[in-house]
Amino acid sequence: MSFVLAIDQGTSGTKAIVVDESGAVLSLAEVALHPRYLDGGGVEQDPEALFESVLVAGRRAVEQAAVPISAVALANQGETVLAWDKATGRPLSAAIVWQDSRAQSVCNARSDSGQRVAELTGLVLDPYFSAPKMRWLRENVTTEGVVTTTDTWIVHRLCGAFVTDASTASRSLIFDLDAVGWSPELLDLFDLSDEALPEIVASDAIVGVTELFGAPVPVTGLIVDQQAALLAQACLEAGTAKCTFGTGAFLLAQLDQAPLRSTAGLTTSVAWQLGQRTSYCIDGQVYTAASAIRWAIELGLVASADQLDAVAAPSSEGVVCVPAFAGLAAPWWNSKATASITGMTLSSGREHVVRALLEGIAAQVAVLTQLVAADLGAPMTRLRVDGGLTRSSTLMQAQADLAQMPVDVYPSTHATPLGAAACARLALSPGLTPEQAVGNWEPHRTYVPQWSPDQAEEFLALWHQAAAAHG
Repeated sequence: MSFVLAIDQGTSGTKAIVVDESGAVLSLAEVALHPRYLDGGGVEQDPEALFESVLVAGRRAVEQAAVPISAVALANQGETVLAWDKATGRPLSAAIVWQDSRAQSVCNARSDSGQRVAELTGLVLDPYFSAPKMRWLRENVTTEGVVTTTDTWIVHRLCGAFVTDASTASRSLIFDLDAVGWSPELLDLFDLSDEALPEIVASDAIVGVTELFGAPVPVTGLIVDQQAALLAQACLEAGTAKCTFGTGAFLLAQLDQAPLRSTAGLTTSVAWQLGQRTSYCIDGQVYTAASAIRWAIELGLVASADQLDAVAAPSSEGVVCVPAFAGLAAPWWNSKATASITGMTLSSGREHVVRALLEGIAAQVAVLTQLVAADLGAPMTRLRVDGGLTRSSTLMQAQADLAQMPVDVYPSTHATPLGAAACARLALSPGLTPEQAVGNWEPHRTYVPQWSPDQAEEFLALWHQAAAAHG
């Protein structure tokens, strides 16, 4: 029996689980992180606190499980970057979080190349992705050391390797989607040609050995957090899709081996490389989901996330929320967009605002399902979901109503680390298939639409109107 320590290093915290070959979770440890939200669109994390959270969560999970682990797997934030000293591992900058929009100037200066960037990368020219942040760091913070995504730095601190996986690299804007490698043309575009870049590896590659969690074990199972959740939910056939409701909300649809470019404002990236095979996915992003709920909590609208359903009104009574607290992502790609709450009267209470906030999150995801269908040329028929906010039945019912499709809730709140663990199992047992590594699962609950298509269409029209006014 092999046991995997799977670490999910996220924006608001680090989660570590120990999982057995069947996918059963033997232990769980979590360490909270607190990103700094700065004026001017900055979002930063303390790198040392970030790495310490990996060590603390991982060690606690191993101690609780009380079994010998066979490997360490790591899921990462995807687009968060930092500068660091390769000789010592010492950070030379804050970690610039994926939500950070200060690199908009970098993108603006290269706006004439937007179409070429999209052709090569499957992405849009936006500060959300890694390369603009890397360039911004070089122009505004330091020219020393190396500048990479956080996964490369963490893995280097764990085992000395200088690597990133293909799914993470594909979120950079300097990655050729068809060639599955760094693009000299794009490196030149972002003035990054002289940078030392990590080797791109598969998600089932063993990249080194670490002793930081006890006995020496291989480090493997490297993958972006959203792609890990896509794998955990067994979205292995073209057209199957999931949405993770975390700090943001992220909808990914499997493309198999076809790197389809979106014509609807979505993005395409590598889902994973496993067993010498590259799979792709199309995805849409909502910048604020749980982070919008945190705003509501800090404002006193609701005491905690587990109180959302108790507070939310049965109807918003005309209140409409566009929760663009960090701008609007796909398909608007407007980092300057702001949040709004409209339609309030003297009879509107906090219960209506909370309801409108949840519907606003669901509306953005519903828009993404429509765009995925447009790109795939066929309607989506089901949506698989995971993440902490899936515990809100109000939000999940709103999601089914607005997307007009059944919503299947993943039975575990640990989809991301379970996906990373599946990659590690494939590394430890090369004869396994992804289907075998993931296993079968049944939804914890399925929500079916209670609204008519006309009701959903009418609401989304109003929501689009509000979004256009503040975007």
